[in-house]
Amino acid sequence: MKIYHNPRCRKSRETLSILIKKNVKFEVIEYLKNPLTKSEIKNILSTLNISAKDLIRKEDKFFKENFKESDLTDDQCLDLLYKHPILMQRPIVVKNQSAVLGRPPINVLDLLSN
Repeated sequence: MKIYHNPRCRKSRETLSILIKKNVKFEVIEYLKNPLTKSEIKNILSTLNISAKDLIRKEDKFFKENFKESDLTDDQCLDLLYKHPILMQRPIVVKNQSAVLGRPPINVLDLLSN
């Protein structure tokens, strides 16, 4: 199991706490310190079964100031996530071929029951 984690994000910390309390083994990936490749982002998107556009934090100040009025293609959204990983929804928890967004954090329980 892996958690794509931003320690400054409350939802991410709450999801991490759930994993710790459930005593499961997992790897923490701080994607802001160790940015993901485009291939890794594509794999996450595929596992979540969502588009790159759906993974962008559209309420983020940077996004609002620079892209809010833009009609971005999925490839442009992928490039945006690659170049600006802070825009990625978080946390993302992956277990085998399943994944969830930890918004809300209790979503991670769905993975634990599988």
